[in-house]
Amino acid sequence: MAASSRDMAESPPPPNKATKEELLSQSVQELVINGGQPPDNYVYKNSTGGVPDVHTPLNEIPVIDLGNLKSSATTVEEELEKLRSALSSWGCFQAINHGMTSSFLDKVHEVTVQFFSLPMDEKLKYSREANNIEGYGNDIIFSDHQILDWTDRLILKVCPEDQRKFTFWPNNPTDFRDILLEYTMELSLITEVILKAMAKSLNLEDNCFLGQMGERSTMLTRFNLYPPCPRPDLVLGLKPHADGSAITFVLQDREVEGLQFLKDNQWIRVPVIPHALLINIGDQAEIMSNGIFKSPVHRVVTNSERERISVAVFCSPDSDIEIEPIGRLVNDSRPRLYKKVKNYVDTYFQYYQQGKRPIDAVRY
Repeated sequence: MAASSRDMAESPPPPNKATKEELLSQSVQELVINGGQPPDNYVYKNSTGGVPDVHTPLNEIPVIDLGNLKSSATTVEEELEKLRSALSSWGCFQAINHGMTSSFLDKVHEVTVQFFSLPMDEKLKYSREANNIEGYGNDIIFSDHQILDWTDRLILKVCPEDQRKFTFWPNNPTDFRDILLEYTMELSLITEVILKAMAKSLNLEDNCFLGQMGERSTMLTRFNLYPPCPRPDLVLGLKPHADGSAITFVLQDREVEGLQFLKDNQWIRVPVIPHALLINIGDQAEIMSNGIFKSPVHRVVTNSERERISVAVFCSPDSDIEIEPIGRLVNDSRPRLYKKVKNYVDTYFQYYQQGKRPIDAVRY
């Protein structure tokens, strides 16, 4: 990034209000390079989950060794219990020994950095269309009162294969597409391992979760750039939310923190473990588990001096398949908590933009 994007004023003037047209035409990268304070549209004016707390504690998110899920019976049982505990109390964990080399994950990180470092006119070749999340850009603006995320994104659907829109897939860097395909192929294999392990941890048949994903499950990749922000006390990189997926994978920045989870009504900072995968379940896995596994609320805070890069991959069931709580997890002591639902993503975006928990719409 240009050095000027990191020059922060010691006594900042008040934020300014940008028009919808200005926000649509300018990336957050450009806002930073041009200097000044964040437009008012990015600023949280109260503490309802928005304004970061400087005293947010750092906590050891559970760590799961995925290799132990495939080894000796004793080790498997111990790791399954750790997985069950992590997903029922935290809804997330850091995955190590996942089978991908550090050098390959560095390539995933590097092509992301290279893309966001391209000249603006080059990135704009992949701009998303109006009201379409795929492509390069930032928030879709639904209302003048919407608080925007301090981030630029590139969003690409990888699966089902026949839904790939290659006009949005960068040719620069030249190896971008190959690395994305290899990375998501590896994550497809890990998804199967985790979904089967989730079932085993609850003493269910291996395919109880996997079977509800369907033959045409969805995989959406989001490349994120969080530029330095002059007012990290007022602006968030990503607003508080829970994911609408079944499983989400996050390759975090190798050095810069930013991701936080809400646990017991307190925001917890997620430490950086280089080359680990941060994995959290989304609403659709919570529905399937009848609320045993928790879809956690999380956010990303900004940094006044350093940019942050991450890559998130969202794995969701086939939108034409009805998902519901697994039958064996519904009983007299734990009644059915969620309705059957198909194409949950539509429900998710409808409620998310209203600032509501989408999963509440399908709760009894």
